[in-house]
Amino acid sequence: MQKHFETELENLKINITKMASIVEQMVEDAFSALINSDLELCRKIKTRDREIDAYDNLIKTQCENILALFQPFAIDLRFILTALMVNNQLERCGDIAVNITQRVKPLIDYKSLVEESKILEMGKVAKSMFKDAIDSFINRDSNLAEQIGEKDNIVDNYNKNIFRFLIERMKLQPELIEPAAHLIILSRHIERLADHSTNIAEDVIFMVNAEIVSHKHKLGHQ
Repeated sequence: MQKHFETELENLKINITKMASIVEQMVEDAFSALINSDLELCRKIKTRDREIDAYDNLIKTQCENILALFQPFAIDLRFILTALMVNNQLERCGDIAVNITQRVKPLIDYKSLVEESKILEMGKVAKSMFKDAIDSFINRDSNLAEQIGEKDNIVDNYNKNIFRFLIERMKLQPELIEPAAHLIILSRHIERLADHSTNIAEDVIFMVNAEIVSHKHKLGHQ
């Protein structure tokens, strides 16, 4: 029975690591497509979303089966609960990657506005947060997880400043209303990516330290 449990636990770890790797690549590719106006890469990202949905269902089923059959406790129980929560965050981040690609085509002819808005800089911070969140989960590194919240404040500030900048540009140049609206939506998607990364970090702290971090603003201020 113990060997069976260990095998099931290892299979769960393998699958959620694979899912995390795919989503991380989707996020990386989504920003690359945005920077390079790569519509073909956008199409590839959208096809991978179905793969993420399949992993989502598989991991939920695995977690349910392990809980029902083996009644794990302590660190093993926390890992399974964390796997369920992280699985949910990863699925949403995959959706965000797809959402980012939907803004690529409408912004192709407005590269200067994209650059001036600083949204690419915002994306770099959010992307690094997501990578750190994945690494902290895979390596069970609560110290790395605790650092992620500090970057979330940076992303929030970018989001506010970008919104103000775009509102002013729309007032001065009404012809930019449509691309600016796409950028505002894009900024919101990036902000949500940072939020999900922070949520994963909170889950890692729970898994490793058995500590519940209820609000993201507590990360980095404990």
